[in-house]
Amino acid sequence: MMFMVIENFCNGDALPVYRRFRDKGRQCPDGLVFIDSWVSSDLTQCFQLMECDDVSLFQRWVAVWADLVQFKVIPVNRGKDVAKALLETGDQQA
Repeated sequence: MMFMVIENFCNGDALPVYRRFRDKGRQCPDGLVFIDSWVSSDLTQCFQLMECDDVSLFQRWVAVWADLVQFKVIPVNRGKDVAKALLETGDQQA
């Protein structure tokens, strides 16, 4: 399953996060896969797409970064997959 992770940098400060990332890496437990990320133009937030089958892996990962980042983790699906599922279900009901 895929997840959109919204990170709000504590005090709006990205520098401590990037320093730790430089020194220690992303620190994902095995099974939590980083796909891609985007950072807001004001450098206060990061949006990451990640994938895993065990949601508890996020708890371990979040604990490592919780002193620098506030997290919101949202399960997501590709829009084209949702459209296909909805249209197939809707067409069968009609």
